[in-house]
Amino acid sequence: MQTQNVTVVGAQWGDEGKGKVVDWLSARADLVVRFQGGNNAGHTLVVDGVEHRLSLLPSAVVREDKQAVIGSGVVLNPWAFLEEIETLTRHGISLSPDRLAIAETASLVLPLHARVDAARESARGAQAIGTTGRGIGPAYEDRVGRRALRLADLRDENTLRERLRHLLHHNNALLVAFGESPEDESKLCQAILEVAPKILPYAADVPGLLAQAQAEGKRILFEGAQGAMLDLASGTYPYVTSSHTLAAQAALGSGAPLASLGTVLGIAKAYATRVGAGPFPTEDTGKLGQLLGERGAEFGTVTGRRRRCGWLDAVALRHAAAVSDLAGIVLTKLDVLDGLETLKIATAYEGQETNRSPFACASELQPVRPVYETLEGWQETTHGLTNEAELPAAAQAFIARLEELIAVPVLLVSTGAEREAMIVRDEIFAV
Repeated sequence: MQTQNVTVVGAQWGDEGKGKVVDWLSARADLVVRFQGGNNAGHTLVVDGVEHRLSLLPSAVVREDKQAVIGSGVVLNPWAFLEEIETLTRHGISLSPDRLAIAETASLVLPLHARVDAARESARGAQAIGTTGRGIGPAYEDRVGRRALRLADLRDENTLRERLRHLLHHNNALLVAFGESPEDESKLCQAILEVAPKILPYAADVPGLLAQAQAEGKRILFEGAQGAMLDLASGTYPYVTSSHTLAAQAALGSGAPLASLGTVLGIAKAYATRVGAGPFPTEDTGKLGQLLGERGAEFGTVTGRRRRCGWLDAVALRHAAAVSDLAGIVLTKLDVLDGLETLKIATAYEGQETNRSPFACASELQPVRPVYETLEGWQETTHGLTNEAELPAAAQAFIARLEELIAVPVLLVSTGAEREAMIVRDEIFAV
């Protein structure tokens, strides 16, 4: 299965290891495009023993011969963006505007958005969504409400002041309603004017840039954030993120033609995790869940929150495969299952109607009981393996059974956090 372009999306509740996979695939690409989300999405990369934690920047930035792009589907926090660049600079990685482009139509995340986010979550009390508190949701709301401040608006101070006044008219009303003090327009405007010269050099016509790359026959890798089960329309609403996380968003969030998305890969762990509130049918709150969390270092890259853990859910993966039309799966963290005597995969939910998505209503999914199939585990280590033939027979059987259950081939298997720890079962990019 070989293609000119590749689109990578999460196939679970996020945190599937997309950063490592995108970094690995980017060695074979020319451009890497981040197309949705904000600095609520974290990627952890381990390169030559050095750990890089990224939120806004595409994973390919650690490869200095690649061009990185942030599409208009991303909401951009200017201060978080500059902080990531400074961190990479300290690690010896340079990111000039020649190597990194931001869509000039990208909406901005401002400090007041985080304030609105926190106030709203606090007001929800026990019904809180479990957001990262970074203001991503309110920023997307401003975009939909046609009052967002966009990167291009920073080029003209008069435009900036006019747009900011309109944005504050709405958000200050919310802050006051939640019992908070309104945002000071003058101070916020000054802070934006100070940061503008630092980020405007990165502003670009991203659709035009991608069209030119396509015409030149360059390989493009589209990178998504979060996962299918957190999609605004197809996930476990309302316990979802504020953007669309499916493959189709790669075109909308980058400005590239739909036909240019190429092969769509879904990233999935060999088990399941979720951060924050919301239904999680295969969650294990006992020793198994704790063990998976410890072995898999299951803490949020952005927030540091402990992830809820449980067995692999084939029902959710089938849903993800359908809504993103997945051509293949990249299975990550297989090595976390090493040493377990038996493994389980959820193959159905009790009482599930076959003609209706079980994820349409979170309240109905909350009490659902999964139907498990038990498989034999393996005692050998799989960590760091790069040859499929070296996998224990039980691990190979686990992968084969997963393919049968979701009707999607497993094309790559990640066996560790390191860049090189990858088993290639099928080449992805055309040679």
